[in-house]
Amino acid sequence: MTVEKMKQNTDNPLVKQSATTNPYRLATNLILKRLRWDLHPESWLSRKKLKKMRDQNKGSKAVILCNGPSLLKTDFSSLEKAGVVTFGLNKINLLFDKEQFRPGYIVAMNPLVIEQNTEFYQQTDIPLFIDSYGFGLIGKRKNIAYLHSTKERKFSRDVSMSIYQGYTVTYVALQLAFHLGFDSVALVGCDHNFNAEGASNQTVNSGATDENHFDPNYFAGGMKWHLPDLFESEVSYTMARKMYEAFGRKIIDSTVNGKLEVFDKMPLDEFLSG
Repeated sequence: MTVEKMKQNTDNPLVKQSATTNPYRLATNLILKRLRWDLHPESWLSRKKLKKMRDQNKGSKAVILCNGPSLLKTDFSSLEKAGVVTFGLNKINLLFDKEQFRPGYIVAMNPLVIEQNTEFYQQTDIPLFIDSYGFGLIGKRKNIAYLHSTKERKFSRDVSMSIYQGYTVTYVALQLAFHLGFDSVALVGCDHNFNAEGASNQTVNSGATDENHFDPNYFAGGMKWHLPDLFESEVSYTMARKMYEAFGRKIIDSTVNGKLEVFDKMPLDEFLSG
């Protein structure tokens, strides 16, 4: 390992935590966090919603709208004409002043994103899937199903109990799409390419503008954000592909000039008409 790599690992807050935290205490904290959520009234309400939604879209197609700059190359009118169900991610609402299109669902799991976008989540009527952390900020709303995040590396076919974030909200959306029964899912805007320096997962302050997402204000003006972990994301995507294929389902990458190589490629119009 190079000196620079060692320094990056030392600067990584996740590495720092694992090196300085007693493993028994860490395990205890995770168990207590689980119990606190399990005993919370909202956990029961959210699980009831999630169980009711399971397989309700069986055999249908879905499109996940990721947050890369190439998302702006998507023909949103074609999605509306096709009547396909769509999942928007995180701050997809920044697209709303540019397009009349609205996604069928929105997914947000990262605590910094939830904190920065709380006002929108409190006001929108679009169905939301939010990490349970967000309940303390957003509160109880009929259009929200809160998800419990686990550290266990897995692909949840049933997300009502827990879900693994897999280092990318796109992986969460793929699990949700599976839970809802979608037979085939396409990704758009999944550029899988970031112009950012620093250790993976490190919390940093953004610059004046954001060139890594579809909107220059996505993470801008000194906002905090977590640097991506492309390797771990690919590990998660591979788990998703294997699970979909095991059940005769498929994931297609319809991103324009995307760098991700885990999924088969297909233009969006071909996916929608196929």
